[in-house]
Amino acid sequence: MTQALFRLACGAAAAALALWLWPMPALRAAEQAVVLPAPALDPPPPAGLQTAVLAGGCFWGVQGVFQHTAGVVSAVSGYAGGSASTANYTAVTTGTSGHAEAVKVTYDPQRISYGRLLQIFFSVVHDPTELDRQGPDVGPQYRSAIFTTSEAQQAVAKAYIAQLTAAKAYDKPIVTTVASLPGFFVAEDYHQNYLTLHPRQPYIVFNDLPKIANLKELFAENYLDKPTLVSRDQMAH
Repeated sequence: MTQALFRLACGAAAAALALWLWPMPALRAAEQAVVLPAPALDPPPPAGLQTAVLAGGCFWGVQGVFQHTAGVVSAVSGYAGGSASTANYTAVTTGTSGHAEAVKVTYDPQRISYGRLLQIFFSVVHDPTELDRQGPDVGPQYRSAIFTTSEAQQAVAKAYIAQLTAAKAYDKPIVTTVASLPGFFVAEDYHQNYLTLHPRQPYIVFNDLPKIANLKELFAENYLDKPTLVSRDQMAH
């Protein structure tokens, strides 16, 4: 992989942000955290490890947040919503592949529930009222989406969106889509663990490190100071 590709940012704004000097104060994130109620519907935990697939903008930040979440066994960046033939960064960045940048979260339901993951997703990870974009990143590949792996997950996700809508948790309508997972494709190695490996990259400093700080503040009982990084074996699967 070339150095140029390794430095690719998730949006056009990264090029401008790269002109900023380090250190720089991370005063605001592109998506601000929102204090939300826990899901009213959150069934008893099933046996064994479970998987959640969530899309909320550039997968660098989404992965980073869940890698700092206790109970998460792994968080892998990848693509969901399109076909295997277009599951690569070059195709996905065109916005025509059908894919969203997504993260597959494998978690222990005895330690954290699916509902709690969704609460973090809607509160800290992204702004669910932005249509086909997140912050500086524009296009359907940055859409807000929940890809469910069971009927139970779909019920919890839809009920939570309805709950947040009824509570008027946001000033604008929630545009997050909920659909069964058609397939998940692991992203290129250089996208994995990106937030941890590049903490001084201006895009990460401005857009994503504040999300980690918000996770620590709003979900202190679920926060891990040391991230659970993706292993090479997990990247291959």
